[in-house]
Amino acid sequence: MKHVLFVLGLFLLSLPAFAQENYTLSGTVTLNEEPLAGANVMVKNRDEATITNFDGEYSLQLPAGDYTLIFSYGNQKEVEVNLTGNQTLDVDLTNAEETLDEVFLSSIRVDADSPITYSNLSNEEIAERNLGQDIPVLMNYLPSVVTTTDAGNGVGYTGIRVRGSDATRTNVTVNGIPINDAESQGTFWVNMGDFASSTENIQLQRGVGTSTNGAGAFGASINILTDRYSEEAFAEIANSYGSFNTRKHTAKFGTGLIDDHWSFTGRASQIKSDGYIDRAESDLKSYFLQGSYVNNGTIVKAIMFGGKERTYQAWYGVEQSTIDERGRRYNPAGIYFDEDGNEKFYDNQTDNYQQDHYQLLWNQKFDNNWSTNLAFHYTRGKGYYEEYEEDASLLDFGLTPFTANGEEVTTSDLVNTSWLDNHFYGTTFSGNYQNEKLDLVLGGGWNRYDGDHFGEVIYTRFAQNKDPYEPFYENNAVKTDFNIYGKATVSLTDKLAAFGDLQLRTINYEGNGPTQEVANFPIDANFSFFNPKGGLTYQLNQINQFYASVAVAHREPSRSDYEDAFEQGLAAPTEERLVDYELGWRYKAEKAQINTNLYFMNYKDQLVLTGEIDEEGAAIRRNSGESYRLGLEVDATFKVTDFLSIRPNVAISQNKNREYNTFLDGESVTFEDTDIAFSPNIIAGNMIRIQPVENLQINVLTKYVGEQYMSNYEVEASKLEDYTTTDLNIQYTWQNAPLFKEVIFTGLVNNIFDEEYISNGYYYTYDIPNDDGSTTTYDGAGYYPQATINFLVGMTLRF
Repeated sequence: MKHVLFVLGLFLLSLPAFAQENYTLSGTVTLNEEPLAGANVMVKNRDEATITNFDGEYSLQLPAGDYTLIFSYGNQKEVEVNLTGNQTLDVDLTNAEETLDEVFLSSIRVDADSPITYSNLSNEEIAERNLGQDIPVLMNYLPSVVTTTDAGNGVGYTGIRVRGSDATRTNVTVNGIPINDAESQGTFWVNMGDFASSTENIQLQRGVGTSTNGAGAFGASINILTDRYSEEAFAEIANSYGSFNTRKHTAKFGTGLIDDHWSFTGRASQIKSDGYIDRAESDLKSYFLQGSYVNNGTIVKAIMFGGKERTYQAWYGVEQSTIDERGRRYNPAGIYFDEDGNEKFYDNQTDNYQQDHYQLLWNQKFDNNWSTNLAFHYTRGKGYYEEYEEDASLLDFGLTPFTANGEEVTTSDLVNTSWLDNHFYGTTFSGNYQNEKLDLVLGGGWNRYDGDHFGEVIYTRFAQNKDPYEPFYENNAVKTDFNIYGKATVSLTDKLAAFGDLQLRTINYEGNGPTQEVANFPIDANFSFFNPKGGLTYQLNQINQFYASVAVAHREPSRSDYEDAFEQGLAAPTEERLVDYELGWRYKAEKAQINTNLYFMNYKDQLVLTGEIDEEGAAIRRNSGESYRLGLEVDATFKVTDFLSIRPNVAISQNKNREYNTFLDGESVTFEDTDIAFSPNIIAGNMIRIQPVENLQINVLTKYVGEQYMSNYEVEASKLEDYTTTDLNIQYTWQNAPLFKEVIFTGLVNNIFDEEYISNGYYYTYDIPNDDGSTTTYDGAGYYPQATINFLVGMTLRF
């Protein structure tokens, strides 16, 4: 309770306003000589923003000074203003340049008139805290979001859950290109180190969202737009350092427009950290290169980005008894005992992977009504994780037992590597027609994944090894995904708009060959999904908007879902079905913006997390029969004074299995009306933003996550306690510094109240036979402790 009161207290915090005279900046925004209602008017690098009324008029209250105003309505125009008194500024957007998010993401993004629940994160908000932590950590303060990290400090392997749905149910795209791994369905941000430094903005759609490319969204969609082309040349160097020897080094450049048509930008980064957890170090190298061609109605972008990561394994977690005995930073990865019985840790118990992405994007605008998008993509991934196996069975690793000193030797200490070697390629396409009453998109995508899984033994203590690089298992899988969709927004009246979205998606997934666990792992699965969506948006007046939508989504099981069931002799998992109902209200006034929505997500055969993990630390899922998620989400922005604003959000939900089947004491048991694992009933956040003087910004960010179970039958031993964390973020911009356009100083203190909290874990059961032939089930739990108070500081030099 004290945590809830603390969060609510921060929501209500306010400070006295400084005495400062404001002036009125007002005017009319037009398009093709007609007043434009609903256009966004924002002050760059400040909180002030408004929208035009039905007559295209806007008004802002600002103190005297120099400002850059951004006027946007799909198209965007920036206007510089020197405000010394009340002033009128009229702006026409007829010939404004289309923004790249409108151009390349129009087919999958939603806007303020859509009946979809969403949040946007701008590049300015990203940059405020971009000191080396992964994108999920930067999204932590959005509604219904819970994040976690294996290393404990936001660098390396990180995860995100939205409305209780894990990362495998969150569809991620970059410039409309699918990023989720086709087999595991997860997104591995560790392969995209410092990608936030090349991100223009991020949109998080909660629920099913709109039709997109790649795996279906079963909890959320994250749509990332990379850096837009730069009209002016620039260079930037950013360095940061912090706790646990964490450091980030980034260099960026841009040529600006060459001959009014060509632009080239690039970035190179390295992030290193020792991690909060013992030996959980990370070494992440990454790059981003982009070439753009702009000519009237044509925009072409060629993009290359990638990363190479090396992380010491930290996915094992620790039990409470180990935390009590060895501390919360203890890491059991790589443990072994030498011939004298001394405890040691293998120094190369690491995960190593490189992934390179290639994208070619082409947008063609034919006239004021018609435009098309065409994209081709290819992703190359290859890597392995290395493990020390103590007293391993030789036969399990394809090695032959042998005789020594007259005794048969069947086990040996050894080191093995498990490899992934894959190719992912395809195309996405869409055509868009727009007029005053209709916005129509027809599109689709075809993607193919071809992946090899194999393992090698690179060291044995006693046994004779095979020939160099001869795999002891090889398994190949091929997955083909095709989808087509049509969606439209139709203005039925001046205030009422209807949205419809129809998608057909087909999947073919085949695989065969041995794995490390079984002699043969065959997969032959085919799916055809029809996913309709529809909704209404009603604009009551200038500040009040209501929306309602219904969306159907289906999703196929992942490779690990099949593999875990196959290894345990269970029936193959089945496809999932979700019907998502959303009802929302948006309030947008000059000093207050409130987004409120109710949702009801009704599932059939949802693959819920069981709480268990496999040998690679991946979560295990099982079909749950009937289940649902019912919740209320509220997020808001309140401008308290000219220098103070608060941004609270809260999500209150009920997440229930109507029926959940499992085995206890050797028997099949069905539980009813139990909490879905890893689904807290309350998640709250808040940002207090203070700007006491020009160019200085202070943010206080608080996150509260309620208690949650790691099992689906509410076992007390599987409970994760609630927690509250608070971060302090300070940024100062020194403009027109000697030799530089600006110098930016950034500081971030995470978990300033030094809370010892745990955001993730696992739960397991095991059976022990009784004398009468029956079995008794016992349980256990492991945890991933997160870092206590820690800091990051950085400096960015812009030329």
